[in-house]
Amino acid sequence: MRRTAALIAGGGPAGLTAALTLARDGAEPILIERHAETPDLLCGGFLSWQTLDTLKQIGIDMDGLGGHAIDRVGLYAGEGSIVAALPRPGIGLSRYRLDSALLDAAEAAGADIRRGVALSRADASGTIRLADGAEMAADALFLATGKYELRGLKRPVSQTDSDPWMGLRYRIMPSPQLYRSIESAIEMHLFRGGYAGLLLQEDGTANLCLATRRSRLRDADGDPMQLLTLLAAESPVLAERLNGEKLPDAADAVSRVPYGWRMRDGQAGLFRIGDQAAVIPSLAGEGIGIALASGRAAAQAYLENGPGGAIAFQQDFARAAKRPIAFASALKTLADRPRLARQALRLGAVPGLVGMLSAATRIRA
Repeated sequence: MRRTAALIAGGGPAGLTAALTLARDGAEPILIERHAETPDLLCGGFLSWQTLDTLKQIGIDMDGLGGHAIDRVGLYAGEGSIVAALPRPGIGLSRYRLDSALLDAAEAAGADIRRGVALSRADASGTIRLADGAEMAADALFLATGKYELRGLKRPVSQTDSDPWMGLRYRIMPSPQLYRSIESAIEMHLFRGGYAGLLLQEDGTANLCLATRRSRLRDADGDPMQLLTLLAAESPVLAERLNGEKLPDAADAVSRVPYGWRMRDGQAGLFRIGDQAAVIPSLAGEGIGIALASGRAAAQAYLENGPGGAIAFQQDFARAAKRPIAFASALKTLADRPRLARQALRLGAVPGLVGMLSAATRIRA
C-alpha cells in the first residue's frame, strides 16, 4: 500500500484549489478524481465578485477564464418581481470552464492529478480504497467529493426531513430570445417548494438550475419535464423564458441535498472541504465561493500545522460559513411559502436591500 503526505479525494473546485495551493508550496499532493475527462457538472453557474477575487488571489488567469458578465439580479414570485443591481459584478461560467482552468493551474504547479480513478471507501485514518481494490494511505486526507458521499466518511447529516431537497439542471443551447430576455442578469424564480436559477454562461448557453422539494417531482409523476410544465403554470416569467426553447431530453440531478449543513467538528488528518465542509442554499450563488475558500484555507492550515491543523481549520471554517449560510437559509424559506415570497419582494423595493442581502451571503474565510 502506497503512503503519501497529502491525498485529495475529488477533483472539483475545492479539491483542485487545495492541490494548487499545496503544490505551489512544494507539498507534492496527489489528487484522485473519478472522471477521466473534465465534465460539466450540475452547478448554478454563478461566480460572485467574492469568488472572482479568490480566483485572482490564487493566480487564475481571469482573461482566459472568460465568463458572461452579470451585474443584476431578478427575483420573481408569481406575478411579483423586482430587479436590482448586485453590489459588484459577477459572471456566469460553466463548471467545465472553471474546473479546466483550475486543473491546468494545479498541474502546472506540480500537483499529481490522477483522472479516471474511482473511489470505493475511506476511513478516518486517511486510507482510501480504490474501485480496483488497491489502497492508498495519507498523513492528511482532503475530502472533496462534493455533495456525493464516500463510504466510510459520510457527512454526519440528519436524514429526518420527510421531504428532502434535490437539484436538477438543464443546459439550454444559445438562443437570441433568451439572450435578449436575460442579458446581464441572474434570475431567481420562486415557486411552491423550491426555486429556479437562470443565467447565461461563457458560450451563450443558458443554465437552468432548480432546487426543489422531492414532493414537487412526485407531483409530476417523477418526470422533470412535466415538473417544468407545472412550474411554468405557477411562474409566468419562467414560462415566458422557456417558451419555444429546446431543452435536453434528460436533466442532471442530485438528491438529498442538505442545504444549511456545516461540519462543525474536526479530527486530525481529515480536512473536509467544499460541500463536505458546508452546503449553502444554492439561491445564494456562493457554492463555488465556499469550495474555493475552504480548499485554500485547508491547504494553508496543513502547510502551517500539518495534519493536526485539520481540527482548527474545520472549526474556523464552520464559523466563517455560519453567517452567509444563515442568511441564505432564511431566504430559502421563501421558496416554501409563495405568499411570503410575494410580500418579501415588495420589501425588496427598498433601495439597497437586495444588494445588502447579496453581500451578506458571501463567504470570507
